[in-house]
Amino acid sequence: MNSPSNKDSQVWKIVIICAVLLGLLVVAVMLFLPLATAFIDQHFSPGLDLKGAAVASFFVTVVTLIIFAVASGDGLLGELQFILSGFFGFFLILWLLIAWIF
Repeated sequence: MNSPSNKDSQVWKIVIICAVLLGLLVVAVMLFLPLATAFIDQHFSPGLDLKGAAVASFFVTVVTLIIFAVASGDGLLGELQFILSGFFGFFLILWLLIAWIF
């Protein structure tokens, strides 16, 4: 059986791995932040028209629905009709709201 010291060493290994991954995530965010702010300054400062808002809402919708499809458990084909109707509804709402806000 597992001795208490063996379980403790496994716990410490997991803690160290999580700390390293968290540190890498912090470094990645710090390296990404200047690029993101430059992108935001360049593309979102003058304002968006309907064409720019359509592009932004398309990519936000695609990423969101891919996350929903993976998390649903049935995969992409099990609930395709719901994903497609949700895509068009979500896209339309985001498109108009992004154009309205910006």
